[in-house]
Amino acid sequence: MPATKPPYPPEFRAEAVRLVRESGKKLQQIAADLGVSEASLRKWVRQAGIDAGQRPGLTTAEREELNRLRRENRILREEREILKKSRSLFCPGEPTEPVTVFRFIEQEKAHHPVATLCRVLGVSTSGYYAWRQRGASRRSQEDADLSQRIRLIHAGSRGTYGAPRIHAELRLTHGVRCGRKRVARLMRAMGLAGVHRRRTRGITLRDPRRPVYPDRLGRQFVPDAPNRVWVADLTQHRTEEGWLYLATVVDAFSRAVVGWAMGNRPVAELVVDAVTMAVRRRRPGPGLIHHSDHGVQYTSLAFTRRLEVLGIAGSMGSVGDALDNAMAESFYATLQRELLDRQAWATRDQLRMAIFEYVEGFYNRRRRHSALGYLSPYEYEERWIQERKAQPQEGVVA
Repeated sequence: MPATKPPYPPEFRAEAVRLVRESGKKLQQIAADLGVSEASLRKWVRQAGIDAGQRPGLTTAEREELNRLRRENRILREEREILKKSRSLFCPGEPTEPVTVFRFIEQEKAHHPVATLCRVLGVSTSGYYAWRQRGASRRSQEDADLSQRIRLIHAGSRGTYGAPRIHAELRLTHGVRCGRKRVARLMRAMGLAGVHRRRTRGITLRDPRRPVYPDRLGRQFVPDAPNRVWVADLTQHRTEEGWLYLATVVDAFSRAVVGWAMGNRPVAELVVDAVTMAVRRRRPGPGLIHHSDHGVQYTSLAFTRRLEVLGIAGSMGSVGDALDNAMAESFYATLQRELLDRQAWATRDQLRMAIFEYVEGFYNRRRRHSALGYLSPYEYEERWIQERKAQPQEGVVA
């Protein structure tokens, strides 16, 4: 006898019910004689009464229709799930190679039947199995290896890198030569994407009674060496405890964040502490310009006196023009899309720790910047230092 009994045919069940109703034997005895469970036999008798209109409930025909509808609904849900997962495979106006679909099926076959995957994605099961039998081609194997590298780089970037930065990481760090379009294609196949720029939230409050610095830059933000121009700004982000405020100082040469301070209120001490940290870390020479907007923190007596003591020339753009402090605001846009807006923050301490880790552990040291030839800020500065060392010194005869 098989370990699992096959389902009983309708004729068998009908005759079993007749025995219960007409033989005069007890249900328990009939169940034992027929080798069925008492629960099953009672269920058949109850269902026969429903079908005959003798008791309330779903008839067999209604139950079969309900099961059919549930089955169709389950199939539709599965098809929709497959289409959602495979959405990145298909781009409008671009044909999708069958081998790309076959690779997706190979990844998903543990979750969905192969026949269903093939039907929904419009490829034949014979084509899929022929592809499997041939084995992965050299290009397919290279794609598989490259996909693994891409996945690791994307994870290492905290899920922020898109195809351009991952392509740069492959080329500059791993020595992998491949096209950016190929990286983008493989990322689509894996459902990976970078984060996108969103509008930043400014908090600049001005006091027209306070004196301001002249604009010493005229939007010429990029100097030819570090510690020539620093750009500064102040931003805020909400936690469940309340707002956390962040003041930063960015070196315009390398985009490195050289000073920062965080607090519960947007007071002048924040911007004073940020520039003080920057001076302690960088020890700039004479001629440094500090550029900011007209916020009350930067026009405060405490801050202007601090710049005077440090020997730093203040500079401010025009009122209401975001381009006049675009570099500092660009950093906040990056911080916002890559960290701040990606989750809810319960406490200020939680957000404070995350910002510190992002700035000092990722942004300055590892994050590739398109304006720096896809080097990180510290890599860019190190390359500048090495190039300076390699240049012949004036007055030295080779």
